[in-house]
Amino acid sequence: MSAVHHRTTVVDGHRIHYREAGHADAPAIVLLHGFPTSSFMFRELIPLLADDYHVIAPDHLGFGHSDAPRAAEFDYTFDALADITSGLLDQLGLDRYALYVQDYGAPIGWRLALTHPERISALVTQNGNGYEDGFVESFWTDVWAYGAAPGPDTEPAVRTALGIDAIRWQYVHGVPDPSLVSPDTWEHDFALVSREGNDEVQLALFRDYRNNRPLYPLLHEFLRTSEVPVLAVWGRNDEIFGPAGARAFARDAKDAEVHLIDGGHFLLESHLDVVAGYLRGFLGRVLGHAGS
Repeated sequence: MSAVHHRTTVVDGHRIHYREAGHADAPAIVLLHGFPTSSFMFRELIPLLADDYHVIAPDHLGFGHSDAPRAAEFDYTFDALADITSGLLDQLGLDRYALYVQDYGAPIGWRLALTHPERISALVTQNGNGYEDGFVESFWTDVWAYGAAPGPDTEPAVRTALGIDAIRWQYVHGVPDPSLVSPDTWEHDFALVSREGNDEVQLALFRDYRNNRPLYPLLHEFLRTSEVPVLAVWGRNDEIFGPAGARAFARDAKDAEVHLIDGGHFLLESHLDVVAGYLRGFLGRVLGHAGS
């Protein structure tokens, strides 16, 4: 099994942590995590890919082991997180790569694809929305309200997402056998979002999320014109991004491959082998393998 390296570099004055595995000359895949986790979510997937691919999994600024400047010191937006990710990939010399996106990783990845469409060899979305389809109203109503009118009337509802019960819910809700999900996951994430000042970082991104939606038509045009291969592998029981969000990619992506799995939002925790199987099959067809 390939070794996984834990590295740090400085991008625009900020220390960015990333996991790296595989041979630098192999086809590259970049793994972009969601809220409230980090590259930790890919800890078991990376070794399953690294024999054939060059794998890079960064921690977004404000998450994981990357720097987390206070919200008063850094303007946390998805544009800014995408810019830092782009700077990291430039440092690493990646001019062609597949993207695997989940949750927050999706709007960051879409910005990378729209800024440098020529660099994207394939797209894999795992419970990462790119359409109005799939937003589960019971979850998103409070987020939209807070983004439209931040203040004491709307903030308390979204602050609950930073609590350990809400984070645990993201991991186990919709999982047929929750005992498959390690408590290390939600305890790890809760500890990091509970760092002093990190609540304001997360609130800033909650406010900015609505600015991702205007990008969707541009993403759809990119999918149609580039004909980039797309795999959507989705936990069908996710009540953040529902299965309609996965099916929607088939409208614009040529021959999109869509798989709905009996799991939840963090599908890798309960169905790692299933996801890895679909992913390796897809990447093998569209990218080939190292040395092939």
